[in-house]
Amino acid sequence: MKALRHKKSAGEYLAYLSVKHEVDPSKFFSALRQAFFEKTAECEHLHVECRGKNQTNCILSIRNKSQVLAQFKVTSDFLLSDENSLSRFMETEKIRKLILRRTSTVQSHFIKDLRSGMTHVNLRARILHVAEPRRVITRYGNYANVAKALIEDETGTISLCLWNEQIRSVSVGDTVQIGNARASTFRGERQLTLGTRSVINSAETKLPLIASTFHT
Repeated sequence: MKALRHKKSAGEYLAYLSVKHEVDPSKFFSALRQAFFEKTAECEHLHVECRGKNQTNCILSIRNKSQVLAQFKVTSDFLLSDENSLSRFMETEKIRKLILRRTSTVQSHFIKDLRSGMTHVNLRARILHVAEPRRVITRYGNYANVAKALIEDETGTISLCLWNEQIRSVSVGDTVQIGNARASTFRGERQLTLGTRSVINSAETKLPLIASTFHT
């Protein structure tokens, strides 16, 4: 059994499990809580079971059919706190590397070819502009900061929605590698959105900003 005291944090480890086994982190955390109270819970293709608990700790196991994927101890306080959300642990280096490994062999896209509804979008682009962040309430009832950025590659430009730590991770002039994004249309404008399994990393050192010559 893996002890979470050897991990950087319980949230980081649980967020890593959600990405590793390709389940939504919010649904995964809800399933862990449900198993705490009801002994078992389902989360997409995963089965969660509470193997034992006391006033301070809970032992949980994660299975896919008959195979045990993980078994660990987590504190009851962490599991039951309304302030905890796995989404805020998604920017750790271990998770970013895992997502990048999965997207490294996937086809790279160009901005001109993006169509609304496309998923698993991977591309390399330059940051042209980052708007001031806005404070919003997500569909899960959490507060978050969101900012719209304008990015370009050699084929065109598109808006990119950045959330929380992602906003501080980029600057105008940066060239970034974006993985596992989704293309959509909002109020007639094409945009890329980053979900909990998306990643954005610096592709190289900052380059001088040049005026875009593309027209959309």
